[in-house]
Amino acid sequence: MNQSLIGVILAQIGTPDAPSAKAVRPYLKRFLSDRRIIDYPPLLWQPLLRGIILRTRPRRSAKLYQEIWMEEGSPLLVHSRAQQNALQILLGSSYQVELGLAYSEPGMSEAFRKLEAAGITRIIVLPLFPQYSSTTTASVYEAASFAALGRHSRSGQVSKRFVPALRYVEAYHDAPGYIAAMRSLLLRQIRAMSEEPDYYVLSFHGIPRRYAETGDPYPQQCQETARLLAEAMKWPPERWQLSFQSRFGPETWVGPSTADTLKELSGRGIRRPLIFSPGLVTDCLETLHELAVEGRELFAAGGGAAENLEVAPCLNDTEEWISFLAGLISGTARGWLPSAVTEKTAVQPV
Repeated sequence: MNQSLIGVILAQIGTPDAPSAKAVRPYLKRFLSDRRIIDYPPLLWQPLLRGIILRTRPRRSAKLYQEIWMEEGSPLLVHSRAQQNALQILLGSSYQVELGLAYSEPGMSEAFRKLEAAGITRIIVLPLFPQYSSTTTASVYEAASFAALGRHSRSGQVSKRFVPALRYVEAYHDAPGYIAAMRSLLLRQIRAMSEEPDYYVLSFHGIPRRYAETGDPYPQQCQETARLLAEAMKWPPERWQLSFQSRFGPETWVGPSTADTLKELSGRGIRRPLIFSPGLVTDCLETLHELAVEGRELFAAGGGAAENLEVAPCLNDTEEWISFLAGLISGTARGWLPSAVTEKTAVQPV
């Protein structure tokens, strides 16, 4: 066992491995079968999922993926690998950084196998979700816990005897370093534009309102992130707003809706809006297509000029973001490594 090396798992939801209906179908099946995502009783939900949704949605989703697919593969996986590599370089030889996806490959179990094969007995799990939600953070916690335990359920068969020590990084929605990294990214984006935006939309992935009403703190954390970022950017209240995207299913979701917001902007006299997703730190279908493609169509449908809607990229592997993540990791590792090592990799909030 290697007590001098700390394992780090960058945790994400996942992505299909190809832009085809055949590849999208198993990913959606795993994702939409998680009862933290869709909490309807399986006897009601599974027939609907398998009988209708998985027969139609994979084909539609595959077409969207085809429009954003990169030469190296899925954008989410490509950018996640870049984050992993940049973080490994910054943290140095006292850490081993792996990527663990909850619903696709490389999966959480694979990440644990790689770390445990190196003799690592202490592992930090870092969800790449600044705002806590039962649909994302908690799903990652569960996937990591089961992978560490070597079983699929409490009553299931045990596949290994030794369980590593785990530390989970909690929500960091209001961390100064996170806010500063977004500020730096947005300032670079604005400086590169020929004309400054006249309005800013901060779009977060939505959740059903019922989840929030039964204890999920996600909307409140999104609101706090948005407030802090607007303050850091010195935006007056009339120049920005928060919205929620990616509604799915018949339930009422938290609002206001990003789609409705984009359609209404032109009617409010807004000509050059910029939209940014603080909660999505890795570019993916929801940013590259839902906002950059469909978002411009919605803005145009409301009377705006599609080309005037600016879509800021996610944090991806920007220097400030990776430095902030390194600071989170080194702080979480205190007591596991000599203080000189954690202090070396710690990054002070900006």
